[in-house]
Amino acid sequence: MVSTNYAPEHTGIGPYATGIAEHWASRGHDTHVLTGLPHYPSWQLDPAYRKVWRATERRAGVTVHRRRHSIPPRQTALRRGVFEGSILAHGLVAPPRTGRLDAVLAQLPSLAGGVLGARIAARHRAPYVPVVQDLMGAAAAQSGIKGGGGRAAELAELAEAWVLRRATLVGVIHETFVDRVRAMGVDPGRIRLVPNWSHIQAPSAPRALTRERLGWRPEQTVVLHSGNMGLKQGLEVLVEAARRDPATRILLMGDGNQREHLAQLAGGLPNLEFMPPVPDADFPDVLAAADVLAVTQRASVLDMSVPSKLTSYLAAGRPVVASVAAEGGTAREVLRSGAGVLVEPEDPDQFLSAVRKLAQDPLTANELGAAGPRHVAAHLSREAGLARIDALIDEAMGGPGR
Repeated sequence: MVSTNYAPEHTGIGPYATGIAEHWASRGHDTHVLTGLPHYPSWQLDPAYRKVWRATERRAGVTVHRRRHSIPPRQTALRRGVFEGSILAHGLVAPPRTGRLDAVLAQLPSLAGGVLGARIAARHRAPYVPVVQDLMGAAAAQSGIKGGGGRAAELAELAEAWVLRRATLVGVIHETFVDRVRAMGVDPGRIRLVPNWSHIQAPSAPRALTRERLGWRPEQTVVLHSGNMGLKQGLEVLVEAARRDPATRILLMGDGNQREHLAQLAGGLPNLEFMPPVPDADFPDVLAAADVLAVTQRASVLDMSVPSKLTSYLAAGRPVVASVAAEGGTAREVLRSGAGVLVEPEDPDQFLSAVRKLAQDPLTANELGAAGPRHVAAHLSREAGLARIDALIDEAMGGPGR
């Protein structure tokens, strides 16, 4: 597997890459991962890897090959290009020693990872299978990355087309990617749907006890956003919502390159708080203790992917308010699950109106929340997700058991 993100990163693509690789290893496969140094979602190097240039580790039966790369503290087209270029250059200069490979899977949107995966597969004459978690060209065009974003988007799309057309099969995590992948010249007969799964356990602690431990009053409406604080998320809408309704407590849990900007924008609002990521064992209970779980995106973003936070939200059993474009993958998944409501992106008044309605109607809020775990059990279980990946690789290799 080639994936820029991997454990110990615990949000975004990292948990899925880790889950797949450890699943393969548990089945007795000699599994190798070419990855970078842990940096997401803070976009800061994990201190444990400060002196690491390249390393080979063993984690849960997986051989993990790490290569150093640049880490941009702020997202611009140039810095993103340097980030990708450094991943590609180090992977080409120091390819991992793996022995004979039978198949190569690469996690996109990393263009460097896609190119490296295609080259490694070609060298071993092995099937090459990229899994599209997101597409960088679309993200660069829509996310507000400064400094040549339009030209960067064109170059990214050309590189993505090159990577995808060389694939034996292409996995996409949501059907909204299919048309764009086809437009890049990929035969639709080689595209397979492989949705992500919910990688957290069900909550175990009583909500009241968790709220008391966190200092959340029983009568207080608590809105929680978990995950990356980046440009694409457009979290300014939550800052403005907190400013307009002092009675609603809004928490941003996680990290990201926009955290400092958001803190400055908030200017010390007493009802807006920043929480560091919590341990994995505590994460489901913290999500379940909130009254509303928030997903936000900039109005300019028509996101085809489904953020990893959403699969976690659904497992937590609380209603979701999604401030996103109605045509995107996030909106479709919220509606499909029946676990939340949609509001216009970047509209704090609409967001607050939805939150207040749920606070005033606990029966509806509980019904929406209960729909999430049912959807996870039916469609987003870990077992089902890994079985789809296994089937994808088996098909690429010519059939089960190869």
